[in-house]
Amino acid sequence: MPIIKKILPFVSWFKESDRSTLKDDLLSGLTVALVLIPQSMAYAQLAGLPPHYGLYASFLPPMVAALFGSSRQLATGPVAVVSLMTSATLEPLATAGSVEYVEYAVLLALMVGTFQFLLGVLRLGVVVNFLSHPVVNGFTNAAAIIIATSQLDKIFGVGVEKAEHHYETVARVVAAAFEWTHLPTLGMAVLAFSIMMGLRRLNPRLPNVLIAVAVTTTLSALFHFEHNEVVSAVVVESPRLENLIDRFNGAIALQASVNEVRSRGGSLSSEIAAGREDSHCKRCHEHRPPEAFTTPPAASADKSGIRDRALFLHEMAGLLDAHSTEVKDEISSLRAEIRSMVFSRISKQVGPVFYERGVLPEGSTTDNRHWRLKVGNNPLDPGALVMVGGGQVVGTIPRGLPSPTVPRLDFRVIPKLLSAMIIISLLGFMEAISIAKAMAAKTGQRLDPNQELIGQGLGNMIGSVGRSYPVSGSFSRSAVNLQAGGKTGLSSVITSLTVVIVLLFFTPLLYHLPQAVLASVIMMAVIGLVNVSGFVHAWHAKPYDGAISVISFVATLAFAPHLDKGIMIGVALSIAVFLYKSMRPTVMSLSRHADDSLRAALLHDLEECKYMDVVRFDGPLFFANASYLEDQINERLQAKRDLRHIVIVSNAISDIDASGEETLSLLVDRIRSSGAEISFSGVNESVMGVLERTHLIERIGRERIFATMEQAIRAVHAHAHDNGDEERCPLTTTCRTRQEVVRDGGA
Repeated sequence: MPIIKKILPFVSWFKESDRSTLKDDLLSGLTVALVLIPQSMAYAQLAGLPPHYGLYASFLPPMVAALFGSSRQLATGPVAVVSLMTSATLEPLATAGSVEYVEYAVLLALMVGTFQFLLGVLRLGVVVNFLSHPVVNGFTNAAAIIIATSQLDKIFGVGVEKAEHHYETVARVVAAAFEWTHLPTLGMAVLAFSIMMGLRRLNPRLPNVLIAVAVTTTLSALFHFEHNEVVSAVVVESPRLENLIDRFNGAIALQASVNEVRSRGGSLSSEIAAGREDSHCKRCHEHRPPEAFTTPPAASADKSGIRDRALFLHEMAGLLDAHSTEVKDEISSLRAEIRSMVFSRISKQVGPVFYERGVLPEGSTTDNRHWRLKVGNNPLDPGALVMVGGGQVVGTIPRGLPSPTVPRLDFRVIPKLLSAMIIISLLGFMEAISIAKAMAAKTGQRLDPNQELIGQGLGNMIGSVGRSYPVSGSFSRSAVNLQAGGKTGLSSVITSLTVVIVLLFFTPLLYHLPQAVLASVIMMAVIGLVNVSGFVHAWHAKPYDGAISVISFVATLAFAPHLDKGIMIGVALSIAVFLYKSMRPTVMSLSRHADDSLRAALLHDLEECKYMDVVRFDGPLFFANASYLEDQINERLQAKRDLRHIVIVSNAISDIDASGEETLSLLVDRIRSSGAEISFSGVNESVMGVLERTHLIERIGRERIFATMEQAIRAVHAHAHDNGDEERCPLTTTCRTRQEVVRDGGA
């Protein structure tokens, strides 16, 4: 039975369920769903996906994660930080919202889920510790700012192309907002903010997000917030636009051709791999002239023929990748230029005519709207151009559930997703387990981090079959679940089923939902991620932790949208600090304090014995720091010419390797050759085992190994002070400070 509960944690729900529990889970599940539905669409928008993919990520992952995870109240689904990471990862590879982009998002979910699942099965949840709290704090604060500012274009109703760096994109949005802000769009955003903030203060239990969405969607439908017209290019008086459309459509067609050629090369991956693995590949590649790659060598059964063909394919793959990047940049540039064009509409007898702003016929009257051409990732049809004169809405959401589809394994893209996969996996799990622990502290529930990894991993893996992108635990929705009275994971199952019902029957109601409102939902959600006190707290704990937190914050902002660089810098700094501390552990001489305890002499300014030195080494003794201990002992031998005995306090030496044992052997010889003696106190069983197996214990002498440092001091004190002139030994009597010694003239 315990094994079944381990494999299928949800079986324990049935024993604990009664009528009251079922009622609580039902109500909490419905309540969470009311928050999840608008949030999920908003986070999908943040991830660069169509809004309905947020709903796809909200019916399978929450259910599976609840069934196989250990937390009863953790609400899994789309979250802000993971959505931002998804967008940052995929945007360099494909155009946001495109078919290719969606495929990569689904593939990323599968990779993240597989990685998390394997970590859980192998009981390796501890790897999340590589993301230290200062790093996570710095990254999270920066991510909150990036998420909030990434929604400004939708708040102001302006369209700009994304720049290489996020701060450049924000600058473009601000400049465009000064030039042209769509006031109805801004008004919708302000209204949504007002409703959510007002209801949160009035009654936190009310579904403020859902109410804001319902009110603004109703107003959008009633007052025709969306105002589009489908027209032919002949009624748009703009030769420049005609030229741009031709170039844009040509670039789109060229990109499709390049992608088709690249996809054909996938069947020859074994040949490419053979060429790359051959030891002569690089050398042959370097010496072959460029013209040798114009025609593919004929296939051959021998190894050299395979290598030549593989080298050709390798070269062509590189050329296609470079060409694809150039075409993508050209498409982006043309799309930006088309989006920047603003038109005015004039009614004539033959119908409406659109002119570029500033080139209107004299005496003409406009409809006082600013019109723009809607342009996305597909070719523009000159016979059916969509002119946008209102605000942007979610639009048509496909009714029904997505068809189960196994994600396509694109081995050309997978290597490019590996680093993001690791970061998203660890960051997502850290967020989820932190939330689960916070709730467990209130409910008294026992958590298994590795089981939670399995649940999160399966949620992402199975979710990818349902067209989901990476998900994690949500703090806000988990809090709602707990407050609403959720007792078991059944509440998450109810939430998933509610989303299914919405997808099957109610998606038409979401058509008029303004995108500016979704942007407002995102901005409201990330307010809670800003934690300035975290920087101060880290600095107070350790200044270097505060510095790491600040550097992680600045690096994440500077490198955005390449968020992996910011967090990797933070991780690298944390590891560097750890290594430095490991290489230079605390080594201090002890003396008797006024309270009769032995404390650090230098730290407390205590007088030291000139014949004995009690040295405490804090940390395992291994290859990285063994020489540091040797240097510290040698410095004391040189500084204290009268030194006769050294006691090494070994309580904090938890382990010792071969390098550490060799260093101790050298120290024994070095100290004894100087006329002094060495003893050890507080040696644990592990270290003692090493000393016995290497026979170093015989060289030291078993009589020189003591259980406590007090025993060691009492045992060697008389010998160390034989014929000495020290009247008061600071190790056996209450010590005076150095200032007191100097004041008394050294007496």
